[in-house]
Amino acid sequence: MTMMIWRAISTVLTVLAWGAGWAPARADVISDWNQTACETVAKLGPGAPGHRMLAVVQVAVFEAVNSIEPRYAPWFPRMTAPAGASVEAAVAAANRATLMALMPAEKAAIESAYQAALKTLPDGAAKTDGIAVGEKAAAQALARAATDGASTADTYQWQTTPGRYVPTVVPAAATWPLRKPWVLTRPDQFRPGPPPDLGSELWARDLQEVRAVGAKNSTTRTPAQTDIARFWEETRPVVYYPVIRAVSQMPGRTVAQNARLYAAAGMAMDDALIAVFDAKYAYNFWRPITAIRVEHLAGGSKTVADTGWMPFIATPMHPEYPCAHCVASGALGAVLREEMRGRAMPRLSSTSPTMPGAVREWDSVEAFMDEVRMARVYDGVHYRNSTEVGNQLGMTVGALVQKSFAAPLAASGN
Repeated sequence: MTMMIWRAISTVLTVLAWGAGWAPARADVISDWNQTACETVAKLGPGAPGHRMLAVVQVAVFEAVNSIEPRYAPWFPRMTAPAGASVEAAVAAANRATLMALMPAEKAAIESAYQAALKTLPDGAAKTDGIAVGEKAAAQALARAATDGASTADTYQWQTTPGRYVPTVVPAAATWPLRKPWVLTRPDQFRPGPPPDLGSELWARDLQEVRAVGAKNSTTRTPAQTDIARFWEETRPVVYYPVIRAVSQMPGRTVAQNARLYAAAGMAMDDALIAVFDAKYAYNFWRPITAIRVEHLAGGSKTVADTGWMPFIATPMHPEYPCAHCVASGALGAVLREEMRGRAMPRLSSTSPTMPGAVREWDSVEAFMDEVRMARVYDGVHYRNSTEVGNQLGMTVGALVQKSFAAPLAASGN
């Protein structure tokens, strides 16, 4: 089918749709529901599980939209949608069904958002069919989620000797290296090399940097750096997905394009976190709070240990190397960069629950990723090299997702 014929058919279908009582879906319906999903999943708490949930939700939404408006290769087996099915009803139903299954404690809030969305749509076959499509897409995504390994029993064992006390909190995401990725062939596909040798100049540089600028009572961290550190203390998807909205709300974007964009971002960040936790538990590298307090063992022979040193924020409960924030921002950055394909990037922005009222903005993907990297050093929980390695790992995963996921159909024009 030639592009001209495809566009002619699309125009006819649009006219018929208006005549049947429903309008083409707004591209912003994807962003609107993503915000609802982020706020819902945020109640789960910090860490990687929320990113997994958002990936499941966004892939379900993509499959629902793409079955009604087939613009891309499907991820799951192609569903056949009834002609004229409402995209907005499908998006609402896909969000509701996945969120209900993943966050049952938030059932009332999810149902309220769903019913409010449906009230804006005229009753009829288009609405009913759209709901059915969304629920079917959600069922596919949830079936995959049930077998992705996220519920694997945590059997992490501390390195210790009989009788010695160890922290009694189970480390975070210790089972993530056992999960089934979306696009990666295996969790260690891009596992980076080991962290720096403790006798290296690189290690000495990074140790002294975080000791100075990442301390709770640091005299070298500036107020601006402290703001960055506080903003990026947040770990949940709610701080990452708003960065996408500047792109998704650009004039001319379609609902199909945005459905794919959010799904690609969700898959990329989730796979990147699988990859980073594979590396974290493979290398089991110590955090600054440990190294600085026993610096005589850390290769820092020119200075003495600071046994009372504390980081600016609480140290996450998992190994240091590489940086997880940096892998997530790298994955997202790579997805956005490829989405724009050389076109001018809009001004990116986000907000953070750990710094209420603040809005941070970036003129480029690179500026966004740079800030996240340095934030984790200012926080006192990562070394500079770890942030750079994590960012590169994330970008590699994000680029792979954009290359592998949902290629445009020849006649779609996307």
